[in-house]
Amino acid sequence: MRVDVLTLFPEMFTGVFGTSILGKAQDKGLVSLNPVNFRDYAGNKHGTVDDTPYGGGGGMVLKPDPIFRAVEDLLSGYPSEGSAPRVILMCPQGESFTQRKAEELAKEEHLIFICGHYEGYDERIRQHLVTDELSIGDYVLTGGELPAMVVIDSVVRLLPGVLGNETSAISDSFSTGLLEYPHYTRPVEFRGWKVPDILLSGHHANVADWRRKEALRRTWLRRPDLLEQIELTPKDRKWLEEIRAEHEE
Repeated sequence: MRVDVLTLFPEMFTGVFGTSILGKAQDKGLVSLNPVNFRDYAGNKHGTVDDTPYGGGGGMVLKPDPIFRAVEDLLSGYPSEGSAPRVILMCPQGESFTQRKAEELAKEEHLIFICGHYEGYDERIRQHLVTDELSIGDYVLTGGELPAMVVIDSVVRLLPGVLGNETSAISDSFSTGLLEYPHYTRPVEFRGWKVPDILLSGHHANVADWRRKEALRRTWLRRPDLLEQIELTPKDRKWLEEIRAEHEE
């Protein structure tokens, strides 16, 4: 996968792209992460990328021409419109980013992210350039760089070969529609708190059942809204009845 990030602050991505999972993914040749300073496409000696809004008001608005030029430069090698990458605008007005969206984007070969600053974007960028608008939450940050990092990390870890254990991403919270079950490791007993006996039994089917039930329990306790969005099996429904009864005692 190739990921280009249009930003006024490419230095913000140096540590994030060069360390941990993202750094290892690049070292393995599984992904190419490229910050692009769209000020380089300003077309004037001052590198101006923003201007005052028509109609008045506070703040400055990002001009369309530098961002269009930058994206068009990145797209210059594509033979047809159908093969072009997704162009993603990071914006608090966008679609809420979810694990399902991460899984969808992980199937792409090339993604371009646009990180804004100031008061906002010229509307023509939304209307005529981007394919997706994404938000990581109902709050406002000083720019799109941190949200872009969040989305990129979430997407890249899903690429084949990126994680050491390929089952890790499958069982993550939200990947199955449920929150993830509890984890334990050595020692068996720590300050009087013991690992559940079922996890020490070596009975894989029983362990799988315990994990599913505990994932249901955690989701019911913390995010019951998620249960309305997934298809529950008869066994799931039976376990939920047991869980409700246990917590009513």
